[in-house]
Amino acid sequence: MNVNHEDELQALRAALQCRLDQLLPAAEQQDLVWTAMREGTLAAGKRVRPLLLVLTARDLGCDIEQPGLLDLACAVEMVHAASLMLDDIPCMDNALLRRGKPTIHRQYGENVAILAAVALLSRAFGVIAEAQALPHDCKTQAVAELSIATGMQGLVQGQYRDLNEGAQARSAEAILVTNELKTSRLFDATLQMAAIVANASLPARQRLRCFARDLGQAFQLLDDLADGVSGTGKDLNKDHGKSTLVAILGADAVRARLRDHLRSADEHLAHACEKGVATRRFMHAWFDKQMALFGQDRPQSLTEY
Repeated sequence: MNVNHEDELQALRAALQCRLDQLLPAAEQQDLVWTAMREGTLAAGKRVRPLLLVLTARDLGCDIEQPGLLDLACAVEMVHAASLMLDDIPCMDNALLRRGKPTIHRQYGENVAILAAVALLSRAFGVIAEAQALPHDCKTQAVAELSIATGMQGLVQGQYRDLNEGAQARSAEAILVTNELKTSRLFDATLQMAAIVANASLPARQRLRCFARDLGQAFQLLDDLADGVSGTGKDLNKDHGKSTLVAILGADAVRARLRDHLRSADEHLAHACEKGVATRRFMHAWFDKQMALFGQDRPQSLTEY
């Protein structure tokens, strides 16, 4: 990644952090639920989803200073933060660490974590509804996309399947469906929100949906490969005894699938965003870094920038 691009990403992360802090102001509430909402959202993270939204919108021709664009990105991050809180609670994954810190339920209690997650979901949709200078139909479409991603056609159904089927023998196809629901669907909503703001064409939006599917699968496969690797900021060996693709097919086969998904994702993104390369550059650099950390080889056929 070149220096100018890295500087731009740092500036965008800072802008997102500042806006999240404004949307969840510290002085507004003093109770534990509000504190947990801020802790779960403002804690240092990669901000992959909101960065994808902003960069993709720009690559599609949208002005990066478009009022309301940052708010849509923050809404997506709130939904992601809420999903992590719920994933971590004792009746779900019972995780102890998230982003290198004790999970929200360990800091504030399980009841507070659940309430904070629900409140964050509510706040996310409110942020979209109140977003400045975005047309009413734009906000309506954005709400529709995000609601699909969070409900029974997305995160909720994916988590239910993972919890109830993960300890049983599953086919590779069943695992892929769960991965799509848990991970790809929120990427899809993120990218569709970018396309909505940019008034992208229907063919471009369809390509972005295909990109989201491949991207979500790649993220989940990388996460499975990283289980047991220290330095991820999460619990070690959480997939022990779970029917993942690594357990079924072996690490080498999963690495090959990961490379295939990344190649396909890159092709779809190149067709969707013909005039801009910021999103592709960001994703290449992100996977380069993660795969290096986890000892994985990067697909050699990806375009260099």
